[in-house]
Amino acid sequence: MKTIAIIQARISSTRLNSKALLNLSGKPMICHVIERTKAIKGIEAVMLATGKGEKNHPLLDIASQSNIEFFAGPEDNVLERFFLASKDKNCSYIIRVTGDNPLTDFESASMALEYALETNADHAATLGIPLGTGVEVVKKSALQKAYESGHEPHHKEHVTPYIKEHPELFKIVKYQSPLINPYPNLRLTVDTLEDYKLMEIIYNELYHSALIKLKDVIDLIKRKPEIQSINSNIKQRPMTHHANE
Repeated sequence: MKTIAIIQARISSTRLNSKALLNLSGKPMICHVIERTKAIKGIEAVMLATGKGEKNHPLLDIASQSNIEFFAGPEDNVLERFFLASKDKNCSYIIRVTGDNPLTDFESASMALEYALETNADHAATLGIPLGTGVEVVKKSALQKAYESGHEPHHKEHVTPYIKEHPELFKIVKYQSPLINPYPNLRLTVDTLEDYKLMEIIYNELYHSALIKLKDVIDLIKRKPEIQSINSNIKQRPMTHHANE
């Protein structure tokens, strides 16, 4: 069964505008997300899905330069954006990657995809890894069902809540990562300036052209535990939140 990965990203963001273009080790953050997504085993293609409008053109340019597919759809209805981006693609599964996660764990994503295929799951995610490093593996038919039936604002903004809210309709599985993570509250997404400051430190310490492995990030935190306090006061928005991604 074929799988494609779709990265959602746009320029507008309420808490950290243009975050996808922020510099990390000499590259826009979205470039690192693309590189890491390409490293997921078992995918046929990578696509960047952004919102329509001239302000998002820099993201389309980066996608083109990175030799990946791109799609411009609804700005705020991200569920519809994903559905339309994948509608005509010959695939059975879609891996959802978010553009504000420059430490997306390609290793656990590869294993979660394999587990989803083995179990014929409608939705698969990874347990045991830090916030901001995981992906979601979604069966294309489940995405279509969510698109047709998910009418609440948070269903449209966050793509998969309808699926997760209806375990009676979908086969939902969790892959347990073998990673030993002693920091359950570690936050490795970029949604605020504090998040970005932590990510800058991590990339300055660990990025030397090769993709950073999650284990190396954990080892860095062990050596410098004080850096995790930089964004420890940031509260993660719940799945039911709806505003801007």
